[in-house]
Amino acid sequence: MVKSVLTIAGSDSSGGAGIQADLKSFAANGVYGASVITAITAQNTQGVFAVEPLSAEIVNAQLEAVFSDLNIAAIKIGMVADKKIMGVMAGAIDKYRPAFVVIDPVMVSTTGHRLLEADQIETLKEILLPLATVVTPNLQEAEVLLGHQIVTMDEMELGCKALSAQFGTNILLKGGHFPLERKGKRISVDMLSSGEVFESDWVETDSTHGTGCSLSSALCANLAKGACLVEATHHAKDFVHVGIREAISVGSGSNPIHHFYGMWEK
Repeated sequence: MVKSVLTIAGSDSSGGAGIQADLKSFAANGVYGASVITAITAQNTQGVFAVEPLSAEIVNAQLEAVFSDLNIAAIKIGMVADKKIMGVMAGAIDKYRPAFVVIDPVMVSTTGHRLLEADQIETLKEILLPLATVVTPNLQEAEVLLGHQIVTMDEMELGCKALSAQFGTNILLKGGHFPLERKGKRISVDMLSSGEVFESDWVETDSTHGTGCSLSSALCANLAKGACLVEATHHAKDFVHVGIREAISVGSGSNPIHHFYGMWEK
């Protein structure tokens, strides 16, 4: 039976990140995707130009409509730019108790645009992150949560464990925007707070728009299908790695990954 999963996130008008990337990732990873939109953004491959949160009331109505009808196996939470909406989402998680909650703490876009204010970040830390099965910050977001820089592998490991202890949950720290050198090769390294390290060859490309959204959604899909966290992370990282490698150009900036590389003709 096909599992149903839910993404709660912002909409990307260019289709490469946010809700649109999540639904593509769900489909490509073999689950049925539903969505609750938290904000409308004006963005493209060159950047984010405007963000307008929806009301907490319409977000709550979307949540009730989905949970009252669909058997949701897991949820992925992305961009949440309003404190009231965070409260509504925390209430829905407490009420409906989904088996898996994957939170991608979207605070900084791939292009470096700051998406959350300081008070919003504090609310995120207080009421949402402790409810997660796994939180998937990139290095920039981890630095915001920790309050200090992360430069080395040792600092990644310490930061990953510190965040896990702080929020009482698993952390998947994504290092994909900052390549490391090993034996003359550039590699991309992600790390779980339980100690597992995931490496892949570095792909020299500008096609990284929506990589964080896509990875967290693929992780959510594979958890819903019964994979353990380590196995689900392997699947998600492989999915994004090949998607980056097979990316197609749609704009003049940072292009999105190719979510359906396994289904389209070359």
